[in-house]
Amino acid sequence: MVSTASFPALLDQFAQRLSEPESLALLSQIQQVSVSMQGQGVRSSCVQAGRFLSDRSPIVLLHGFDSSLLEFRRLVPRLAPHRETWAIDLLGFGFSDRSAQIPISPQTINEHLYGFWQQHLQERSLVLVGASMGGAAALKFALTYPQAVKQLVLIDSAGVQMGPVIGKFLFPPLDRWAVEFLRRPDVRRGISRNAYANPDRWVTPDAEACAALHLEMPNWAEALKSFTKSGGYPSFRSQLTQIHVPTLILWGRNDRILGTQDAIVFEQLLPQAQLQWIEDCGHVPHLEQPEDTARSILTMV
Repeated sequence: MVSTASFPALLDQFAQRLSEPESLALLSQIQQVSVSMQGQGVRSSCVQAGRFLSDRSPIVLLHGFDSSLLEFRRLVPRLAPHRETWAIDLLGFGFSDRSAQIPISPQTINEHLYGFWQQHLQERSLVLVGASMGGAAALKFALTYPQAVKQLVLIDSAGVQMGPVIGKFLFPPLDRWAVEFLRRPDVRRGISRNAYANPDRWVTPDAEACAALHLEMPNWAEALKSFTKSGGYPSFRSQLTQIHVPTLILWGRNDRILGTQDAIVFEQLLPQAQLQWIEDCGHVPHLEQPEDTARSILTMV
């Protein structure tokens, strides 16, 4: 666990490895707040930007698997001038503390989000934006707490296909080997290159640093093992018809991580869905095409 006093110093250290202005700007805005859950306070990292408007729902951004809120470094500055915008690190991910007493699973991530909504978002209805695994987290939250969600935005979202069931059977030392494999820079670089339609442009040293800084947080490996053993997020295909809020589906036309068929499934099954393709874009429109992504979100809300 990182002490409250040392967290700013840790961010200062991380800043030495970044070079792009948007990355440095978002890193400098990260704060830790306490979220009470399961009888303890969990220090949770977030960014709050933009101006509070009592009559407008805040935009809340949820990142993907083994990532952090830094993946929204290009989206936050394009949303915040127009709407109150939050980026939140999911429980067990990003720069939030990992408690040894709380297992990391879709259920506890949902519980943590609910606590954050109650304690720091004043139980206001949200525009909930989820990217990749963050989309699955947004779907689960909307299904469990429909009163908390006014609108959904799914960016190349998980939630149609089943999670990797093999994770449930990763016992020592297989779990350690799997996590250490994911830590390898060449493996992470390969994943990053596959995520972009134009990797030669976007997979920069700064982008690689943004995707890896959170690996140095205490108990990163233990939390990732815990989440993997939970089985990850299931398919919500059979429950999508229960989500009765306007939903914008943004999908990179050249997504090589999930493909493009899931976008059509979401459009067919969500009762109030609108699908927009993002051209010349892979799995991460908020990084590759942030102007188009922000414009689409702001037009909806």
